[in-house]
Amino acid sequence: MNENEFAELAAGHALHALSDADERRYADALVAHPEWKTLAAYDAETAALLADGAAPAAPPSNIRDALLAQVALTPQADVEPTAAAEPRAEPASAPAPSAPSRWSRRFFALAASVVLIAGLGIGAAVLIPQLAQPASVVALEKIEAAPDAQQQTVELDSGAQATAHWSASVGSAVLVTDGLDAPGVGQTYQLWLVRGEQPLPAGVFDTDDGAATALLDGDMHEGDVIAVTVEQAGGSPTGLPTTAPIIAIPTA
Repeated sequence: MNENEFAELAAGHALHALSDADERRYADALVAHPEWKTLAAYDAETAALLADGAAPAAPPSNIRDALLAQVALTPQADVEPTAAAEPRAEPASAPAPSAPSRWSRRFFALAASVVLIAGLGIGAAVLIPQLAQPASVVALEKIEAAPDAQQQTVELDSGAQATAHWSASVGSAVLVTDGLDAPGVGQTYQLWLVRGEQPLPAGVFDTDDGAATALLDGDMHEGDVIAVTVEQAGGSPTGLPTTAPIIAIPTA
């Protein structure tokens, strides 16, 4: 095990988020490399500082969505630690905690989010799988849990199926496909919310072995028609459909 690998285990240990096997790896590494104890102590102190003063309370309803958005926007590339991320200065007689030369920004963005919510009384073991879910799956769960959740399935001539899920109270719609062939080379599927006579672009999607779970961009209004057209890669350049819809599901 190298120091970078130990650093990730140390962060997970500080968050009480390691499996039993990883806890054993963490303990064995500390025995084999006592010089890494300062790094482990620093991670533990950081986790404590993040959670300090946060009394257990019911989290705001939008905190999960906000964290998902923040984690999704976090750059994936490893970067050098900045001065702002360095540990607080210690007295001259104490050795400064060491740190690995490169860190995974996404891991620590997620770790900080977990610590923050743990301070609000939510268990990390429950939160981490939820944060890992795609936004479309999270939106589908919220729709299905809404009291006014509705869905409708249509079958295409090819035998593929498309099911629209929506909720006026949530204001979102998700399209789930099964058996839908991939679009042609240089093409993509584009979603639309057709409101009256006005088609509103709602994002693009591709399929994986015919399957897709796509969240429509924008606020869905009851009575909108959820439609799909085939457009050039990146979506319609005009902001309007250039082909006839292959899927059209009314929500009224």
